[in-house]
Amino acid sequence: MTTSNSHLSHPKYRPDIDGLRAVAVLSVVAFHAFPDWMKGGFIGVDIFFVISGFLISTIIFENLDKGTFSFAEFYARRIKRIYPALLLVLTVSIVFGWFALLADEYKQLGKHTMAGVGFVSNLVLWGESGYFDNAAETKPLLHLWSLGIEEQFYFLWPLLCWLFWRMNFRRMALLLSFIVASFVLNIYMIRSDGVATFYSPLTRFWELLFGSLLAFIVLYHKSFVDKFQKNQFVINGFSLFGFLILGFGFLSINKDAYFPGFWALIPVVGAVLIIFAGPNAMLNRLFLSNKIVVWFGLISFPLYLWHWPLLTFLRIVERGTPDRFLRLAAVFLSILLAWLTYKFVEGKIRKSKGYKFVGTLVLLSFVLLLSGSAVFYKDGFAERKAVTTSEFTKEVQYQFMGPIWAYTKNDTCLSEYPYKDQNNLAWWFCMKSGTKPPTILLLGNSYANQLYPGFAKNEQLKHQTILSMGTCGVGFDNSGDDPRSPCYGSRITDQAKFIDDIIKRTPSIKFVILDGLSQQPSSDEIARVIQRIDFLEKQGVKVIIFTPHIRPGFHPKACFKSPLKQHPKDCLVSSDVRSSILKDFNPLLVAVNKTHPGVLVFEQNDVFCDRNDGKCSYVKNGLPLYRDEGHTSEYASLLLQDYFTKWASSHVPSMLDSAPADN
Repeated sequence: MTTSNSHLSHPKYRPDIDGLRAVAVLSVVAFHAFPDWMKGGFIGVDIFFVISGFLISTIIFENLDKGTFSFAEFYARRIKRIYPALLLVLTVSIVFGWFALLADEYKQLGKHTMAGVGFVSNLVLWGESGYFDNAAETKPLLHLWSLGIEEQFYFLWPLLCWLFWRMNFRRMALLLSFIVASFVLNIYMIRSDGVATFYSPLTRFWELLFGSLLAFIVLYHKSFVDKFQKNQFVINGFSLFGFLILGFGFLSINKDAYFPGFWALIPVVGAVLIIFAGPNAMLNRLFLSNKIVVWFGLISFPLYLWHWPLLTFLRIVERGTPDRFLRLAAVFLSILLAWLTYKFVEGKIRKSKGYKFVGTLVLLSFVLLLSGSAVFYKDGFAERKAVTTSEFTKEVQYQFMGPIWAYTKNDTCLSEYPYKDQNNLAWWFCMKSGTKPPTILLLGNSYANQLYPGFAKNEQLKHQTILSMGTCGVGFDNSGDDPRSPCYGSRITDQAKFIDDIIKRTPSIKFVILDGLSQQPSSDEIARVIQRIDFLEKQGVKVIIFTPHIRPGFHPKACFKSPLKQHPKDCLVSSDVRSSILKDFNPLLVAVNKTHPGVLVFEQNDVFCDRNDGKCSYVKNGLPLYRDEGHTSEYASLLLQDYFTKWASSHVPSMLDSAPADN
């Protein structure tokens, strides 16, 4: 093998690659700030992966050929490249969080700070994912997942390359096999575990390895490369086609796509074509090498680091999506901070010789690691003035329990009713209030499960054993087309069969509460609900339907004065909202009444609405009735039981009077 002197060989500076960095970072920023305008902007991260794989592999390959590769020097350069801007952003975030975040939010920031310093953010976020996980918009350091994957690649790839060179392996064959293995794993997993596929380095490394493959071809297959490089028309075509592919991706891919999957080929192939075209291709020369575009490329890393915390802190302070002006202001501020970081922080350190600053940066990283650890293990320092002077008392904060709802699963239920996917699917609910046979079943999705704490703690139901089970709607209404959903395809019928088999063999179940039904049920859903009621009544079960509850549509934290938001949102709404729900839901009730007149209906919105003043509230007695945009809090679940007990005393007194004979 002979090394080419092609223009593609790094470290010869390629301004067009900095220009491609600009395209990548600006697309990501646009997506985060204005997702409706740039729906596929997140693929800019995948462009970064290709660029990183190409540049890093070129450095590694060239130095291994020369016999000058040094692990110490390589990782020292990585530290000087990554840590200056990263540590600055992490420090500012954790300091600002002290004044702006509530205890649970600050605790989470502490954990994510530790993960960011250790380059394992992708693994931490992977572990956090689930139905009740905090929204991405409330995680100021969420964007560090991609940095985690890159650094994990930088840790493993030099070691593997060093082995390839020492053992004189067939390098191209091994490189291709790694790409194929990672890509196939990505395709295999995307339909069964989309979260793992998104965050796992094993399903993402193929994107960086595509850049490595390009570096290998350029360095060691000169004749092949020269065939294309001598033809201006060809390299112009490569560049143009690459841009067209990226443009298609920006406009066509959205956050609901099965990504990465096959979709990730679009940004990867587009970036490879543009880099391969070289600096002399027309678009690369005129557009990517433009001084303004290159300038954005030079600040791309600090811009990527700054923009997301600014947008996220803004959302947290506003307790909702900020208006366009504020988001635009955050973008401009992130550009300014990125330039200042590049000029006064990154520049001096990156240009320094040898190991200067490395020790200092490592020491600072340990300080930040300890700081994040203190914040996390001190539960976000709930005694901070920012928290104590807000309306977020301990009682209020408890209602926003998270990121995991405490009543999702318990060992009593899981051991008695083990389900094949209970550990794989994030939405599986299984709660049981005691060891005796269940007598009341809460059936439905998360909106049925949210009733559990109230039923389990109701003194009037102390002789009953409550079982909350299932994930999918009773009317099979939420299966959708997303393979990542636990209610996708056959999973929804598998769950229904599993639960129905339990009902068949458990005669102690005398009452079934149906909740989580669609506010506007389709005719098909109505038919399926009636079919399910047929089955339940044949088992001798009394069926009670809970009407759909009012949902705020925004996070109820906005209803309270927060550290930097002294004017909370008005959380009173007209009872017309309630009337609208009942009107939409009525066709199902009419149909059920015709075929099953013995089914009872409980209107649960009394807990939110005052029939006298015509208002509904998301807060009562100073406590939130919701824990997120749609799910009720534990307090609301307990409060609801006062209304339900009064209703049951006249409509189904047997539920309250005594325990079943076989219990």
